[in-house]
Amino acid sequence: MKNSALSTEIAMYSDEDQQNYEDWMASLPEELWDVPLSSLAIPGSHDAMSYSLDINSPLIRSESDTFRLLDGIFYCLTRPAIYRWSTTQEKGIVEQLSEGIRYFDLRIAHKPYDPSNELYFTHVIYTHLTVVETLRAVASWLESHSKEVVILACSHFEGLTEKLHEHFIFSLKKIFGSKLCPRKETVVTLRGLWALGYQVLLSYDDQAAARQQVLWPGIPYWWANQNTASGVVSYLDWQKDMGRPDGFFVSGLNLTADRSYIALHPHQSLQTLTLANWKELRPWLEEQVPGSHSNNLNIIAGDFIGPVPFCPLVINLNRKLLRKQKMDQRTLKAEED
Repeated sequence: MKNSALSTEIAMYSDEDQQNYEDWMASLPEELWDVPLSSLAIPGSHDAMSYSLDINSPLIRSESDTFRLLDGIFYCLTRPAIYRWSTTQEKGIVEQLSEGIRYFDLRIAHKPYDPSNELYFTHVIYTHLTVVETLRAVASWLESHSKEVVILACSHFEGLTEKLHEHFIFSLKKIFGSKLCPRKETVVTLRGLWALGYQVLLSYDDQAAARQQVLWPGIPYWWANQNTASGVVSYLDWQKDMGRPDGFFVSGLNLTADRSYIALHPHQSLQTLTLANWKELRPWLEEQVPGSHSNNLNIIAGDFIGPVPFCPLVINLNRKLLRKQKMDQRTLKAEED
């Protein structure tokens, strides 16, 4: 019954908005082409690659010895729970792009005792897909969507030596080539990026980024670490009251369950928790305003971006920028008269 109810709820949300957002940046009104990307509303994918988690892979290096011991003894219980609560997306990377996602939270790692240079994505465990094959798929998608721009936020880097960082950065340059926007471009707008053929802003949350002009620093992520919509909203409102950072930043509209919550809710998953809280998260999302003022938002990241109308709601927030521009123009004209 629970699975049936979940399927019905997913279908209800999925059918809500049938508009195509595959080329939403190209379709923005010209009045927004000169607005900095850090002032636009951009939909993001939290733990974007968790749809590919390998339930049989090792735990990541940073997990505690106690948890490793429990995982070894109660493997048949811990692994299904890890999978249910670590999976934050169900759509593949290309599907996410086509849905309208333009910011990707990518957690990179090297598997222990792996003699190769191969890197994987992580969220408690490792993915089936490698980093290189995934990013090649992104580059291929961008080839056929020449006016779409993505922000790839690479972080964590568990198990990466300096040599592995060098190898990975070389691979990034080879995969994306002239599409990479260098960080010297201090004001990044769609018109400016289109003129120069740039489509990828590569955030690299490691000191190695300082030596590479094509790598941008880590992007701040507001993470509530709460398992209720009210907890997430309260935290994000508190951050807004403190004022937005300069440049790009992410508001995480994602819920988090700690291990005690997971133990007490054995039949739930992160997806059931997310969908159960969506009706409370949605009104808050619809009230948000992109822009450069202290209480404006920029990138908004969420979980399970397909089952709920997350991308359309975030993208359509940019209409508020148009209305503000028109109001400012009327005010200016009135002052001149």
